[in-house]
Amino acid sequence: MTEAKLHMVFGGRVRDPQTLEFTDLDKLDIVGMFADYATAEEAWRAAAQKTVDDAEMKYVVVHLHKLLQPQD
Repeated sequence: MTEAKLHMVFGGRVRDPQTLEFTDLDKLDIVGMFADYATAEEAWRAAAQKTVDDAEMKYVVVHLHKLLQPQD
């Protein structure tokens, strides 16, 4: 059995689409937590597609397993 590599997908409005400076942290859209990158990427694509025409909306995949166990 392989160890889960925890990922989180979230998004929100950003000041500049080339940055990760979210403008209103209270309004972040937390898509969910996922046990592998492939599932997280699928969720990210679905969420991002819903706002594809809004340049100020950005969704990201965060590799939580790297934050929780940086030595790995």
